Amino acid sequence: MPERIALVDYGAGNLRSVENALRAAGAEGVVVTADPQAVRAADRIVLPGVGAFANCMGALSAVPGMVAALEEAVRGRARPFLGVCVGMQLMADAGEEHGRHAGLGWIGGTVRLLAPADAALKVPHMGWNDVVAAAAHPLIVPGEAYFLHSYVFDPADPAHLAATSDHGGALTAAVARDNMVGVQFHPEKSQAYGLAFLRRFLDWRP
Repeated sequence: MPERIALVDYGAGNLRSVENALRAAGAEGVVVTADPQAVRAADRIVLPGVGAFANCMGALSAVPGMVAALEEAVRGRARPFLGVCVGMQLMADAGEEHGRHAGLGWIGGTVRLLAPADAALKVPHMGWNDVVAAAAHPLIVPGEAYFLHSYVFDPADPAHLAATSDHGGALTAAVARDNMVGVQFHPEKSQAYGLAFLRRFLDWRP
């Protein structure tokens, strides 16, 4: 029986592209869902996200029982979890986009405005860029991935920094803690690199 992979639908994600990429990577049991019970029952959970931090956190919190279901499945039952783009940023304590707003608090840190040291570099950081491992992690290998973001996750504990990229200075490309990993890049837009990353996630046994 294929694993049940819950792709969380809270109205703030690039759902179909992520779903298609997961299937292309070999996932058979992907369910796009706004049902907390389906999240509780899942073997793996993916939280996408596109837009402003506060809007995404508000939309996630507005789905009755969803944050509690995520807490139970991810923190309580240690289900493998992947956060993508803003879905990764929501793992932080707080985000500073349009004021300071609380996140899920799963990995200590703050999501701050990207401020390249070179003023000629544009924000948002958009396009292909290197992913460089910051620590040994089974999901992270060097390569090029597609980024599109204006805010970056600043982890409080360097041990949770899994990968970096560079845009006028180092920025967080991935964070990881226990059964949780989050990536600032978009695997669903990163072609061969992204599909290989998703295959590793599907095989991951934290």
